Amino acid sequence: MSLIVGIPACCKEISGSIQHATPSRYGAALVGGAGAHPVLLPPVGEGLVTVLDRLDGLLLSGSPSNVEPRLYGVSHSLTPDRHDPQRDATTLPLIRAALARGLPVLAICRGIQELNVALGGTLHQQVQDLPGRMDHRGGPGTPEQRYRPKHKVLLSGQLALMLGKTETMVNSLHEQALDRPGEGVAVEALAEDGTIEAVRVTGVPGWAYGLQWHPEWQFAENEDSLAIFRAFGEACRAYAAGWRKAA
Repeated sequence: MSLIVGIPACCKEISGSIQHATPSRYGAALVGGAGAHPVLLPPVGEGLVTVLDRLDGLLLSGSPSNVEPRLYGVSHSLTPDRHDPQRDATTLPLIRAALARGLPVLAICRGIQELNVALGGTLHQQVQDLPGRMDHRGGPGTPEQRYRPKHKVLLSGQLALMLGKTETMVNSLHEQALDRPGEGVAVEALAEDGTIEAVRVTGVPGWAYGLQWHPEWQFAENEDSLAIFRAFGEACRAYAAGWRKAA
């Protein structure tokens, strides 16, 4: 059974032209970790929801851009030059529709923030400026230096069972972070400074997790990352089998 997982793309200006793109490592992790074929979804708005009929899963990738604050009820943006309204207009409806039908969802970095906003939650725009919080940004250096394991997270719930442990080390490359969890968003990992690092969506018919860190980075060398992508792949296979049986 060939699995197809959609990855909503970012809208970027590259060499003077507007293009739709996402880092290749997400597709590589789907192929090598989940046993799925990635399909890039252009950020063309709510009408793209119809493509969910052709998918077995949805992966929301990270991005340098931030979710626009007005989408979670905040009028003032601290990063007005780092928004992607085309992606926001596409991913939020996709998330809601995917969850409603039980389509497996894996949301990474910006993706966990989109997941929370789609369900009515709010975000911290710059978590490093909050009292008692660490700097969760990646900092300067090579990709290997920026994506290295940076801090501990404490695991709970189904995610702890999935990984077979109650704590682990993760990388960290974000300034936005979850504030108030949305409807049905259960916190399943916290950094030692209290920052929400992973969630599971409850009360929906399918598998749906959000991670603030980047498990796709060198996924094959990390047992936690492999466990996450394998679980996602298994959920996609179960969804595809059930959908085809019902059809």
